[in-house]
Amino acid sequence: MKKLAQLVLAATLGVTATYASADAISDAVKSELRTSDAKSRDEYRKPQQTLRFFGLKPDMTIVEISPGGGWYTDILYPVVRDSGKYVAAHFYVDEDTSDYYKKALAAFKKKTEAGQQYQGATVTAFHPTKALDVIDAGTADMVLTFRNVHNWYMREGDTGIDNAFGAFFKALKPGGVLGVVEHELPESASDEAMKKSGYMKRSYVVAAAEKAGFELEASSDINANAMDTADHPKGVWTLPPRLALDDQDREKYMAIGESNRMTLKFKKPKS
Repeated sequence: MKKLAQLVLAATLGVTATYASADAISDAVKSELRTSDAKSRDEYRKPQQTLRFFGLKPDMTIVEISPGGGWYTDILYPVVRDSGKYVAAHFYVDEDTSDYYKKALAAFKKKTEAGQQYQGATVTAFHPTKALDVIDAGTADMVLTFRNVHNWYMREGDTGIDNAFGAFFKALKPGGVLGVVEHELPESASDEAMKKSGYMKRSYVVAAAEKAGFELEASSDINANAMDTADHPKGVWTLPPRLALDDQDREKYMAIGESNRMTLKFKKPKS
């Protein structure tokens, strides 16, 4: 009877932990702290499904790479605030950095001050050639990057990509998760298209992660969009929310919606 009671308790705790994780994500997504504009993009970014796929839990130490204005931070930080740790590996700033990036970093840091929405969050820096220590080595349970890989490739090429994935591998604990969401270029397209379109081939991203030592654990179509042909006049920025052509063919691109995206879950081997 004692053994049976122990098994029941263990099962109950397991279910409770699962529900707690699910509730934390759901509560954060639905929170009144998020703006209506931010919530309107949930249709395309599917944050609940994406974060459950990656396996986010409230007790994790997570690193978000290049969080920008904090669209995903508004969800991630509340989930881990009480039991885990959130680290924003934000823009790297030096004397050559444009005012845009300086202002964006300053605005984000302000949100981490006492009484603000990210109070207590840690801010570090990431740059694919200048700042690669996003957290102490081997201390992160999860590293997440949303629609950033194309930027590193377009600016720093293969070197930037290798450095980035190497940095993420170093940051994670053995068994830790790297979650990647990226605009997806059809495999039939020319490799040259990755240099200016904002889209990346899945095969390239997977190969880069595996080169760094990761194993691809799973992929998902959560963020897929079959209507996106990925061959637009101004690349991925032709589509919403950017709409780089302004009013030209606006209805057409609004009907397509946001880009077709790969969603990949990698793991750092335990041994």
